[in-house]
Amino acid sequence: MDALSDLSQRLLAAARARGATQAEVSCSEETGLNVNVRMGEVETVEATRDRGIAVTVYFGQRKGSASTADLRDSSLEATVEQACAIARYTEDDSAAGLADAALMATDLREFDTWHPWHIDADRAIELALASEAAGREFDARIENSDGASVGTGASLGVYANSHGFIGRDRGTQHSLGCALIAGRGDSMQRDGWYTSALIADELESAASVGRKAAERTVARLAPRQLNTGEYPVLFAAESARSLIGHLLGAVSGGALYRRASFLVDSVGTQLFPSWFRIEEQPFLHRGLRSTSYDAEGVATRESALIDAGVLQRYVLGSYSARKLGLQSTANAGGVHNLHVAANAGDFESMLRQMGRGLLVTELMGQGVNSVTGDYSRGAAGFWVDNGEIQYPVDGITIAGNLRKMFEAIEAVGTDVDLRSHVRTGSILVGRMTVAGDTAED
Repeated sequence: MDALSDLSQRLLAAARARGATQAEVSCSEETGLNVNVRMGEVETVEATRDRGIAVTVYFGQRKGSASTADLRDSSLEATVEQACAIARYTEDDSAAGLADAALMATDLREFDTWHPWHIDADRAIELALASEAAGREFDARIENSDGASVGTGASLGVYANSHGFIGRDRGTQHSLGCALIAGRGDSMQRDGWYTSALIADELESAASVGRKAAERTVARLAPRQLNTGEYPVLFAAESARSLIGHLLGAVSGGALYRRASFLVDSVGTQLFPSWFRIEEQPFLHRGLRSTSYDAEGVATRESALIDAGVLQRYVLGSYSARKLGLQSTANAGGVHNLHVAANAGDFESMLRQMGRGLLVTELMGQGVNSVTGDYSRGAAGFWVDNGEIQYPVDGITIAGNLRKMFEAIEAVGTDVDLRSHVRTGSILVGRMTVAGDTAED
């Protein structure tokens, strides 16, 4: 970290010496180990060590950027020179420049996100094989596998700019996953499970991951189709976060200033039921996206994105904020730990609340129109009746409009999926069009 910090200051000085009025530097170094096994055999073992240096300079409101992975002095000098040359030949952009100096973070904290896993390839292979074996042994109908994997990574990063800001961050991420195939011929079904954490000791055991992958795979055997009609739809937690992802895409600066969003000019608008709330929590202990500053050095802060169902703000970095005549929301580089507040109970109680309808556990395709909000995606899951899962379904499409879907949300569960920086439980949408085999009588 000290070496990366020193390097960032050298590069900023080199940019100033060439006449840049502003400059910023990002330096990173990453290491990792990933192994994959399938059918009891090792398929790949990959060890990585990557570094990257990115330099951005501004001559007034003309911008140039260049990057390198070569730390030799000659290469670093050439990188700065290339960035400056590009800036000299670009057009002025009134929104270009560093984020405002007054917004720079000053309270730089640690969030306990650095927990390297000192595991060698042999031990990683052993864990992956154990996970796959536990899954394959779980049920005789599991005759094939898509493999199991173990991964670990550690990253160091420094961001510095000519305002005098310098931020240092480090983090680790570890994972173990298994995917299995049950049945034969046209009746085959595939599913899986994975666990991820910042600390290796918090991963689920290899055997439990394999067994859960097997349970999920076998549960999908002998699926049926549904009659086309309108039904309540319960998005399981791992699918529900995609709905929040569509919201984020629609309220992000790039889509807004290009007028490519169905939520243009929607701050202050009621989008969700009055109980619905989404809060950004950048200071969570061991949060997946916890940070004191965004990708431009702007100080992060806890704030509501949705409160009482009303859109409170957009998601902006400094460039998109200037294009919109607004101020950065400290979201250059994305959001930092979103929490969707629950108003209902656990997964079983969500099934009971829905009563009769479709439980979605998998989504396919990209059928979302960001301009109109029209939504149409392939789906698979389970038919629910009397609050209990009855049988698996696939080969269906669920459709609606995101604005209407947001309004129709009836409940958010407490069954939060912690494997993402978007923390939400299952989400129940009161009514959606489900296209299946034939029209409902």
